[in-house]
Amino acid sequence: MKKQIKNALPAVTNTSIVAARGVSDENGLAQYIQTVQKIPVLSAEQEYEYATNWVKTHDAIAAEKLVASHLRLVVSVAYDFKNYGIPVADLIASGNMGLMQALQKFDPEKGFRFSTYAMFWIRAEIYETILNNWSIVKIGTSANQKRVFFNLARAKRALGIMDNNLNDDQTKQIANYLSVPESDVSRMARRVNARDVSLNTPMRDDTDGRDILSNMADERDSIEENVERMEFRRRGYEMLRRHLAELPERDREILRARRLAEPAQTLEALAKKYGISRERVRQIEERAYNKLRDAILQESQG
Repeated sequence: MKKQIKNALPAVTNTSIVAARGVSDENGLAQYIQTVQKIPVLSAEQEYEYATNWVKTHDAIAAEKLVASHLRLVVSVAYDFKNYGIPVADLIASGNMGLMQALQKFDPEKGFRFSTYAMFWIRAEIYETILNNWSIVKIGTSANQKRVFFNLARAKRALGIMDNNLNDDQTKQIANYLSVPESDVSRMARRVNARDVSLNTPMRDDTDGRDILSNMADERDSIEENVERMEFRRRGYEMLRRHLAELPERDREILRARRLAEPAQTLEALAKKYGISRERVRQIEERAYNKLRDAILQESQG
């Protein structure tokens, strides 16, 4: 990952801050973390200004400010996954790549904070790194296998299957539920319930030969459940973004101001802004919320 972080940040000019040079050793990683923690957190107004400048003019300085202020978020997320056998430095590199993807796709006019939007991309990249390194042989070599990996836990819950070791009948039920071959189900079930021996090798040259995974109780959800949850949130955000854009402009802005902004605007402030009564603002908010909710429910059940 020596150049991975630097390459992930093409718009950022201050590479001494964000390139994470030297993070391949513990001292370098500690120095990198100390550095990013000193970078000021942007206010909502500053974030909107920098994001707008980047989107409209591709201002590299604005991009640098926006990205640098969120590097600590990447570090925080990376440490959430430190027990999966991947060096934290590699997780940070992947997360920074996700941060840059978020920068390329972020639209400040949608009304969301950059940190909220970036979180999805950061986690997605880190998940991808974990999946690709979970086994010596990649976990998903076909679309069907990836489908099983992302949905195995959900299918088991839906079918009331509690066993980790699936019998032939359970394998068939899940295969039918997911519309995939039984062989893919059985292969993936074995893979996600066992770690490769290579992940149990010492992560540093300890004299006693102990390794992290064998000496640490992992109380997290299984990785496929984490990925499934992330995929669910990502789809939910995408549906929210699309259906919110379908609302009339005034309805959309009132709904954002009342239910998505932090802090929420008051009825009185919005009544003054639009020249209508507080009760009318409340009615518009309720109508917009119901339309948005019904559209999302209809799509998710379709």
